Amino acid sequence: MRRNIPAILVTMVITLLMISCKQGSDTSVNQTADTVKSVVKVSPEIRDTILQAHEQKELKPDQVIQLLKDGNAQFIRNSVTKRDHAALVMASADGQYPMAVILSCLDSRVPVEDVFNKSIGDLFIARVAGNVVNEDILGSMEYGCKVAGAKVIVVMGHGSCGAVKAAIDDVKMGNITGLLTKIKPAVAKSQNYEGKKSSKDHDFVSLVVRNNVLLDVEKIKAKSPILKEMSDKGEIKIVAAFYDLETGVVTFL
Repeated sequence: MRRNIPAILVTMVITLLMISCKQGSDTSVNQTADTVKSVVKVSPEIRDTILQAHEQKELKPDQVIQLLKDGNAQFIRNSVTKRDHAALVMASADGQYPMAVILSCLDSRVPVEDVFNKSIGDLFIARVAGNVVNEDILGSMEYGCKVAGAKVIVVMGHGSCGAVKAAIDDVKMGNITGLLTKIKPAVAKSQNYEGKKSSKDHDFVSLVVRNNVLLDVEKIKAKSPILKEMSDKGEIKIVAAFYDLETGVVTFL
């Protein structure tokens, strides 16, 4: 596979080869070239391979959840994995074996792969405002798990969600109106909140977000016999999560 080698490394190779040539040792030259080639190709700090079918098959749902938690911890520490994107694109061209399906909000402040320190070929991502569940989302999840082998479904909401605020405020606007009706049950479920039930109350909004993702999990099981059966058999897990915009922390509910 062709790679872009840093100029400093090229200079080092040339220098070492020149020194070896001056010493008159062909063996030394070959050994030096092989060593540098090995360093470039097998650097443990750069990921250039995707999840394989046998690796996906061996994963258990709890292991996948732990991998997502570990990835989020790395994201928070700013110690994300370096990746050879060109190599990953080529490696994934003939197939994919993701470990999980993530249903996330449309919000641009929630970069899902980055949040979990995952890359090309790791995750199926479905995004829609308010991370609502509909027929198309359910079909996508069924494909991701039943057909393509993903082991976990995560419904992830986030703080200060604009769609949730709009549902709280009973906004009426074009197709947004219909979308917000899918969030209204979470607003209703949150009416026991003791503070001000307002879209300007940060804690109330967060409560509605949490209730929304929990209701989404129930809806997935109620509306998809395929996914419910897989869940009941322990083949997959369907879980809810909350992403904190201020800290980057994902909490599994």
